[in-house]
Amino acid sequence: MSRISKKPISIPKGVEIKIDGSKLDAKGPKGLLSYHIHELVSVEIKDNALQVLTKKNNNDQLVDRKFLESISGTTRANINNMVIGVSEGWERKLLLVGIGYRAQLQGKKINLSLGFSHPVDYQIPEGIVVETPSQTEIIIKGTDKQLVGQVAANIRAVRPVEPYKGKGVRYSDERVILKETKKK
Repeated sequence: MSRISKKPISIPKGVEIKIDGSKLDAKGPKGLLSYHIHELVSVEIKDNALQVLTKKNNNDQLVDRKFLESISGTTRANINNMVIGVSEGWERKLLLVGIGYRAQLQGKKINLSLGFSHPVDYQIPEGIVVETPSQTEIIIKGTDKQLVGQVAANIRAVRPVEPYKGKGVRYSDERVILKETKKK
């Protein structure tokens, strides 16, 4: 069995977990998330903790042991991310580096001026909260880790970091290694 899936997930105070067949619902102070559990994996609640287990193989169903380990580990990681999301929430911070690069929030859209001949508008999806404390900072918050990361990646993809001057949209913890220009 996967070493990751062996570790139990502790349920913090204020978070309710409900398992209905192959559907798991997590409800907390930040919101509600649901997850579809794979048919080869089962989830049990024991002593205020969740335990992810693999189901036994049937003789008619041949499944690779490595696949069972990977799907149980992935299920455990996704459920852990859900529990953290509904209790604390997820956050990603982007920085705009470059002269004239700025971000402005307009309702459910974020207006990005990134050196193009036109401003770029990005529609913010449901379940995501975007803040712009300054013109060169964007903070993305939400309960779903995958959605927060995808929104951050989509905004970053508008103008990725350029390797010679370091201009573009970058994550706050991203380390950019600048290239040296050609010498004559």
